[in-house]
Amino acid sequence: MGGRTTCLLLALFLLIIPGSSAVSGPRTVRGVEQGSLTVRCRYDPGYEPYVKWWCRGADLSSCRFVVKTNLGSEKEVKQGRVSIKDNWKDRSFTVTMEKLRLDDSDTYRCGIERVGVDLWDDVDVTIDPAPTVSISTRATSNANMFTASVPPEENQGQLPLLGSVHFLLLVFLKVPLLLSMLGAIVWVNRPLRSSRGKPQENQ
Repeated sequence: MGGRTTCLLLALFLLIIPGSSAVSGPRTVRGVEQGSLTVRCRYDPGYEPYVKWWCRGADLSSCRFVVKTNLGSEKEVKQGRVSIKDNWKDRSFTVTMEKLRLDDSDTYRCGIERVGVDLWDDVDVTIDPAPTVSISTRATSNANMFTASVPPEENQGQLPLLGSVHFLLLVFLKVPLLLSMLGAIVWVNRPLRSSRGKPQENQ
């Protein structure tokens, strides 16, 4: 009786242990906020048509599935910001996470779905903050933009003054002078026209 119980416990223990030799992924991966990262997990021959999955959570009982492949298909499947694609020839599947956020940092698992207990391997994902632009650089840029967009005050004050002087010269000097010249021309031409129009009496 004791021997049979021991064999059953040993078989159950072997089923619970993750098949690290059958599927394996990187220990840790890092990404940058708003960027993307790719995780490649490999598996042993014979698991090509099986469903591959990617879940989040260190505890297997509460590991939340993020994305899965379709049974017997290598076609890419996308769920939100995460996609998964199988490659039977290379015996590996890749998981891509896009538009990374800081709260994406966690322990994930890449695994293979099978009858009984699934096979998986843990992957620790860390997301680093995105680099920021220094305050001094932005202040200098804003100062340059302000200087270039505002014209000098001296030029602004000269334009109305030049316009008013030109108007005064036109009214008080150029217009009377032009009228005087026209009057002189008319006066000179009038006697000439009258003399030409008289008949010659001495002929």
